[in-house]
Amino acid sequence: MELGGSVRVFNANRTKPYFIPTGQHSNAVCRGQCASFRARHSCVFRATLKENSSSRGIESVANKVNMMSDEVELSSLTALCPLDGRYWGKVKELAPYMSEFGLIRFRILVEIKWLLKLSQIPEVSEVPSFSREAEFYLQNLSEVFNMDDAMEVKKIERVTNHDVKAVEYFLKQKCHSQPEIAKVLEFFHFACTSEDINNLAHALMLKEALNKVVLPVMDKLIVGISDMATAYAAIPMLSRTHGQPASPTTLGKEMAIFAYRLNTERKELSRIEILGKFAGAVGNYNAHLVAYPNVNWPQVAKEFVTSLGISFNPYVTQIEPHDYMARLFNSIIQFNNILVDFDRDIWGYISLGHFKQITKAGEIGSSTMPHKVNPIDFENSEGNCGIANGGLSHLSTKLPISRWQRDLTDSTVLRNMGVGLGHSLLAYKSALQGISKLQASHIILMTYITLTIVQFFGAFLVMVNEASLVGDLDHSWEVLAEPIQTVMRRYNVPEPYEKLKELTRGRSVTRESIREFIQGLDIPIEEKTSLMNLTPQTYVGAAVELARNLDTVTSLVNGTRPV
Repeated sequence: MELGGSVRVFNANRTKPYFIPTGQHSNAVCRGQCASFRARHSCVFRATLKENSSSRGIESVANKVNMMSDEVELSSLTALCPLDGRYWGKVKELAPYMSEFGLIRFRILVEIKWLLKLSQIPEVSEVPSFSREAEFYLQNLSEVFNMDDAMEVKKIERVTNHDVKAVEYFLKQKCHSQPEIAKVLEFFHFACTSEDINNLAHALMLKEALNKVVLPVMDKLIVGISDMATAYAAIPMLSRTHGQPASPTTLGKEMAIFAYRLNTERKELSRIEILGKFAGAVGNYNAHLVAYPNVNWPQVAKEFVTSLGISFNPYVTQIEPHDYMARLFNSIIQFNNILVDFDRDIWGYISLGHFKQITKAGEIGSSTMPHKVNPIDFENSEGNCGIANGGLSHLSTKLPISRWQRDLTDSTVLRNMGVGLGHSLLAYKSALQGISKLQASHIILMTYITLTIVQFFGAFLVMVNEASLVGDLDHSWEVLAEPIQTVMRRYNVPEPYEKLKELTRGRSVTRESIREFIQGLDIPIEEKTSLMNLTPQTYVGAAVELARNLDTVTSLVNGTRPV
């Protein structure tokens, strides 16, 4: 990415222009929407607004702005996709893999690796084994491939109007001066259809982006929520089903549920094989067998594809059918759906006062209400999961469908893989940022003294003090109707459910009314004593153990530690 450019904005009331910094996002994540490799121009906005022009309305103002759209440079202010603008700093690590630059770089790699593979096939005598110097020269072309090289490929493409052919011509230009390689230049792209190169490039893009960027952030998110489960394991909390008070749980156990669900989907995602093909124009090795009929081309293709760390698909048309992509994107969608569930629950707990958010000096929650501390990180996470899932859903339903042996509809769609991954990554980072701001508002009362416990765990700070959780439980004694009627059933007390329904449903229930009911039960004294000692705070079942045992039932695939 090139920094340091500028946009000049002129105003009639100033003699000098304003200079606004810009960035050349040639490796923009939203490659299909707003990345551009245009020649560098300066963009001039001329405004000749008079002081009284505001009365003419927005349309009048807009008409006076002469924006020369043909010369607008891509910057954080002109990007159509917010991933390449507002959110660039949070997703830019995807750019080396999911951008136009990344696609070209992986195409270069595949073309070079194929030429090297041809040199290892005895029957292809026209491409003899390369010397160490020639191999190093070829491999170095892909390893040091940079933005200037990518710009050169795009320059060639403006003539060819074909992106893969531009890569082939670029390599021929680069290798013309190397004596050994110069003799076999026509074996670049030998027997290949463009999709042989593209499908492997896309597979490598996904493989690298997932392994190096997306999955590690997923792991951090799972670890963060798992840490919450451990820290809050014994903090009792009123459950709510249908939005109404229900049997108590613990805050940690509810966090453990999300850590377990996300971890399960993360494992499923990591098991999906990334596939590739290299079988020519319609998947039959037609041209290969005409040129070299004695070569076992299906075996050569399998060896070549697997050498790139990609599983081989032997049954294809011109394209790899993209079924693995559908499975992969659907798995990410499900992970995102679970995260939305988490985001909404945390949003609700904040609203109930169960969590407080750490404030940051200078931040503003509302332009008109100074007191606001909004759960914006979880809202941002939820919103970006929605945007990601919308794009990934289209990818997963469209890509496996292609007319006959191939149509081109997948090409433009595949250019938007980075959009779905980018918004997913942004959602994960927003959720992590939100978690880092949380404080648990748990109350521990010792007569009139509030005990404040500060506990550090991982990267998160937990402030445990008196808050809404215990108060919530103290106002919900009706939740003990469940254990009472269950014990009554054990001892064959007639109509236990109906009696508790009469006592509690739609009525105000207090500690005293519950205890009075228990005293009148015809059950063994030890059971009666046990029920008399039961409170909403202690009626949490196995929630504490479930939260604390999370380590024994889940583990991360590539994470830094088990969860």
